[in-house]
Amino acid sequence: MIDPLYVASGFGVGLLVGMTGVGGGSLMTPLLILLFGVHPSTAVGTDLLYAAATKTGGSVVHGWSRSVHWPAVLRLACGSIPASALTLLVLWKLDLKSDAERSLVNLVLCFALLLTATSLIFRKAIMERYRRRLEQVDERITAIATLVTGVVLGVLVSISSVGAGAVGVTVLLMLYPRLPMATIVGSDIAHAVPLTLVAGIGHWALGDVDWGLMGVLLMGSLPGIIVGSYSATRVPETVLRLTLASVLFVVAGKIVFAELNLSSAIVTALAWTH
Repeated sequence: MIDPLYVASGFGVGLLVGMTGVGGGSLMTPLLILLFGVHPSTAVGTDLLYAAATKTGGSVVHGWSRSVHWPAVLRLACGSIPASALTLLVLWKLDLKSDAERSLVNLVLCFALLLTATSLIFRKAIMERYRRRLEQVDERITAIATLVTGVVLGVLVSISSVGAGAVGVTVLLMLYPRLPMATIVGSDIAHAVPLTLVAGIGHWALGDVDWGLMGVLLMGSLPGIIVGSYSATRVPETVLRLTLASVLFVVAGKIVFAELNLSSAIVTALAWTH
């Protein structure tokens, strides 16, 4: 039986992704953990393959429109794919169902959410301050910085499923200031597809993907993305960014609060056993 709440959640997240271009993993993974009680690892794995499916369409459209800077995508992927594989290997060694791994996922998720929210709020200020200076950076330094960015995104996305959107776009804007915004977004989406696919397959191999849940979420998110994309030009971009950033700060705070409560409960239980 299909749960209408899952469909509605998928629609809501799809709506925000369509309107802002970011927020898929930033909202879906915390939603699955906080609202539906899904284990963090399963939430991350399911969201990664969900993201790969939803972003494939966007990547095809951007590629067809020639709004993808393939050298940047290749550089990012050369860093992110190996980093993702190595991160998944480490997670496998840590025992994916342990309380320690749950805390690790929640900690990295909070960091990624705060980083995403900060990049949404200060993106314009950062660009205004560093744009001219970055335009004079040597091409080789740009290539190395892009590769390093890929490594960081590979680790973040593999553990938390968050970071490929707003963080990726912000860094690409700084490293490639001469590219138009559409190409920046298209390049970020094109890179997110192989990264989320590889990371998602890795989590699937570790038993952390709920295929039924992913299918129900897609039923809601695909129409949501269409409606959101249509509505994007009708809502001020600044309002969208600040609203999404505020939501991410609140979600990060809730995850930290829940993690502290869990730690307190474990400590209390251990004290009673002794």
